[in-house]
Amino acid sequence: MNYHHLFYFKTIAEEESVSKAAKKLRLGQPTLSAQLRQFEDAIGIKLFERHHKKLILTEQGKVALDYSKNIFRMGDEMVEVLNDRARPARHSLCVAALDSVPKQLVLQIAQAALKIEPCQITLIEGRMDELLRELSAHRVDLLLSNFVPNSMHSKGLFHRSVAKNRVSFYGAPKYKKLRTDFPKCLDSKPLILPTYDSKLRYDVEHWAARNKITLDILVESQDIGVKKLMAVSGLGLLPAAAHTVTRQVLAGDLIEIGKIDGVDEELILVSAERKIENRIAKEIMRTFRI
Repeated sequence: MNYHHLFYFKTIAEEESVSKAAKKLRLGQPTLSAQLRQFEDAIGIKLFERHHKKLILTEQGKVALDYSKNIFRMGDEMVEVLNDRARPARHSLCVAALDSVPKQLVLQIAQAALKIEPCQITLIEGRMDELLRELSAHRVDLLLSNFVPNSMHSKGLFHRSVAKNRVSFYGAPKYKKLRTDFPKCLDSKPLILPTYDSKLRYDVEHWAARNKITLDILVESQDIGVKKLMAVSGLGLLPAAAHTVTRQVLAGDLIEIGKIDGVDEELILVSAERKIENRIAKEIMRTFRI
């Protein structure tokens, strides 16, 4: 197979246009069209159909694109691994976490990695869809999430539960009296909730509807640090798992108002299938628990 032709095909498919692909590749459009025809002739398969001046992949073209992405991704992985092996310095580990995951849990993963062997650790945060793309592209080794990737994004991914804790409402000490009439006391009280990027938001709303509680949402944020800061300041009540607010509870800045029956926060560690595995990531995936 001519891998130049394969790369040209992949670029055309991703750009959905020969002209856009030609511009990106800095080739003449007639030259690129000729290269694509040569590739289709070589494999004996029509990869595109034209529809209103737009190139649409055939079913065989979709399969070819999937294979081409894997081929070039493996090439990138090979270069990455060879460069790592060429350096006698530390191995690297990139750990990603959702904004909603407490930072001390990311710290625990970093500590676990360093116990396996000295390594260079990169930590990043972001939204689930962004981080899953980075994980699938092997730019991230491990992802710490509070919900399982849905089936649309789970191809080639593995996940394992590393913690599961009951969720309670927490508030500043001034809310102590609410304990006596929980959960009815929450009705129309100011709340600090996660955004809909978090499974916890859906679980809390479902629980509130079941208990006929009206939620007065004062603030919604995906950043757990921001939410805890606002709860400590007394702005409102925060639903959270115990491990999320341990430090604030021990310091007396937050108190537990009441447990939310049937609502748990589960923490999930996610990794992607790789031809050449990161040894540290593999060991953490096998043994790590919170």
